[in-house]
Amino acid sequence: MSTRVYFEEYGDPRVLKVGTEQLDEPGDGLVRVEFRAVSVNPVDWKLVAGYLKKWVPLDFPAVPGSEAAGVVTAVGPAFEGFAVGDEVIWNGHLGGYRTEAVVPADQLTPLPAGVDFEQAACIPVAGGTAYSALKQLALGAGDTVLIHGAAGGVGSAAVQIAQAFGARVIGTASQANQEYLRELGAEPVTYGPGLAERVRSVAEGAGTVTAVLDTVGSEDSLAATAELLQGSGRAVTTVPGEQSAAAGLAAVQQLEGRVAEVATLAADGQITFTISHRMPLIEAADALDICRTGHGRGKIMLLP
Repeated sequence: MSTRVYFEEYGDPRVLKVGTEQLDEPGDGLVRVEFRAVSVNPVDWKLVAGYLKKWVPLDFPAVPGSEAAGVVTAVGPAFEGFAVGDEVIWNGHLGGYRTEAVVPADQLTPLPAGVDFEQAACIPVAGGTAYSALKQLALGAGDTVLIHGAAGGVGSAAVQIAQAFGARVIGTASQANQEYLRELGAEPVTYGPGLAERVRSVAEGAGTVTAVLDTVGSEDSLAATAELLQGSGRAVTTVPGEQSAAAGLAAVQQLEGRVAEVATLAADGQITFTISHRMPLIEAADALDICRTGHGRGKIMLLP
């Protein structure tokens, strides 16, 4: 029997329930995976709250969760892609808050040696989004990239990936996260009014900002982006909308192969994810309460 965390109606995290289910043997193109680590993301509590029902209609009961890592325990008939015992990264749309799941094989990526399950479970969403964004910006040596929200999950991944690409990084964050950004290798700037001027002051002596990744979408971040780039067009956002489009920021487009690419960077020691909380799977409601405050540094990990 597999344990799952599910919900039968929209609401705050307290609508989540814990139950068991009997999994079928995997059919053609399917693989059964025993999850060892499940990552929590802001989209999970938004899904439970019903904020995404216009774009992600659900059939209840529904199970949140879109990224995890674990071990293959069974494969479909005549399947040659994975074998029992293989360690894998899973990236899907729903269904991750489980101890075990049957998933399409094309949602799996081999886990490289040297990357543990907790680190691997952070790769698809935070790492994959950051990698896609910086590739979309064609970031490379000689660039100075400004990352809004650099202490968050996507932002902190982007700081490290940008440096792996050879770029200089300036990152916005609260005063409390300034030292954390320095530890990651970024030059920190406090967000808020006057942001563009502060960024120019930091960038002085090494050219100007040539690209921007915005993970915040605030009026201050959008205004600073438009002022600093002067319409150059090298700006992307993870929070697209009418205001970001008007400011010249394109939405991040997820790239094929992003999970494997970030997994390679992790195996090479070029990216490490900060784990802020480790909690049992059955405490998923508490994990979503923490996540929705929006002030945490690092990832929340559910351990089945």
